[in-house]
Amino acid sequence: MNTTEFLAISAAIVPDRLAIIFEDERITYEDLQGRANRLANSLEGLGVGPGDRVAIVQVNCNQYLEAYFATAKLDAVYVPLNFRARAEELAYMVNDAQPRVLLVGGRYTDPVRSISDRLSTVEHCVALDEPVDGWTQYDDLLASGSGDERFPEADGDDLTIIIFTAGTTAVPKGVMLSHDSFSSYVLSNVSPADPDLAERNILTVPLYHIAGVQAVMAAIYGGRTLIVQRQFEAKEWMELVEREKVDRAMMVPTMLKILMEHPEFGAHDLSSLSVITYGAAPMPLDVIKRAMDQFPQAHFINAFGQTETGSTITMLPPEDHALDGTPEEVEKKLRRLSSIGKPLQDVDVRIVDEDGEPVAQGDIGEIVARGARLMKGYWNQAEATAEAIRGGWLYTGDLGYFDDGGYIFLSGRAKDFIKRGGEMISPEEVEQVLCSHPAIDEAAIIGVPDADWGERVRAVVVLKGGQAASEEDVIEYCRQRLASFKKPESVVFADALPRNPLGKVLKRELREEYGYPVETAES
Repeated sequence: MNTTEFLAISAAIVPDRLAIIFEDERITYEDLQGRANRLANSLEGLGVGPGDRVAIVQVNCNQYLEAYFATAKLDAVYVPLNFRARAEELAYMVNDAQPRVLLVGGRYTDPVRSISDRLSTVEHCVALDEPVDGWTQYDDLLASGSGDERFPEADGDDLTIIIFTAGTTAVPKGVMLSHDSFSSYVLSNVSPADPDLAERNILTVPLYHIAGVQAVMAAIYGGRTLIVQRQFEAKEWMELVEREKVDRAMMVPTMLKILMEHPEFGAHDLSSLSVITYGAAPMPLDVIKRAMDQFPQAHFINAFGQTETGSTITMLPPEDHALDGTPEEVEKKLRRLSSIGKPLQDVDVRIVDEDGEPVAQGDIGEIVARGARLMKGYWNQAEATAEAIRGGWLYTGDLGYFDDGGYIFLSGRAKDFIKRGGEMISPEEVEQVLCSHPAIDEAAIIGVPDADWGERVRAVVVLKGGQAASEEDVIEYCRQRLASFKKPESVVFADALPRNPLGKVLKRELREEYGYPVETAES
């Protein structure tokens, strides 16, 4: 099913219902459909056609959603870029995706202009906020575009979005997601718009993240009102929930913890929240137990997935968060709060050994998945695609095991990704930067457990003979060359890195020796 039909269905069923509340903007479903059509027709006038890419770098806003549906109506491909990326990282992603049009938020104008002479395929930069000399203005595109309805021809298997994610190499990989990557999940788990049921969904996770995209697709198909927050800020979040009587929220564990520790937490009426979905990073048991106590009226859902799986593939539903029953049942539910739940109906999930064979219950193996909504592959990376998708199964890189009830428990990652506050960090990318430091001979990156962020980034560094460097110097060196969330937050200096006979660094030994939590400065 083409995702533009989600909007068309809701615009037909609940045309006068608010689709988006964003600061001073109030946009109904009928208005959203009209704005997407006008923008699509204007983008066509800029030369955008089927298969072309349209990229955006901006925080959450109504234009983000309008631009996606406009792009999809042209059978073009949307490329949301991480707004936290440095100019060099942006240049790489833009040149890899090769968009014809680049939409740019006001705070990203200078970084984009600094690399504009290197963006060979970008024919039009579009200013989303204040006018920029030489650029097209977004509001002008809306004002000048025809309101004629667009009828895309792409089917469910066709590419609709490329989302860049960290990889095992030093550069991000573009994950190719089809319309089915979203419609498979939405049609199996979300009820369509209902004139008699009006729900409000606060959107605070970034829209360059798969969790944000999935939340939009589900809300639009469900005819919900999206209350859009530019970026998560606890006080504003609580004010929005209270003022707009929000029903649903998607949070990462860090956000929940920040909220509950905020000095004004008890001063806001958050009782309208009936569903809180969490995921994108490990949830500490004490945090979810406290959240269940602080939001007694809410149903909690743990959603597990990744960009390559089109987001959620397993879920721990509300009934598994209800700590009732006999003492034995409560004890079992407490244990399963640490799980990622069971596979959803529209995907097959197995846990396999190194040969791809299913392991016995309780044995640890790699989580693999199969289904219509898994990624089509990595953009321009056939070798990485072949490594990730084998025999029709996507190898997630996550290790886990099934318990006797079919619940999956994570046991670490086969690949040494680090998850910090829902952001995926490639150790190899950070290591490459570290090894470019003039005083560093070799370096390795590991994740260390942290109650606030899930994991923090730690560098284990070996200095060159006769050279000196401080922890602060190493961190600052990386901060200037990487997005802030990727930089090491602590540095350990070692005499040598442990390696196997083939020269591979033994990360397991590093984690055993240096994987203890420490106090770190806020990033």
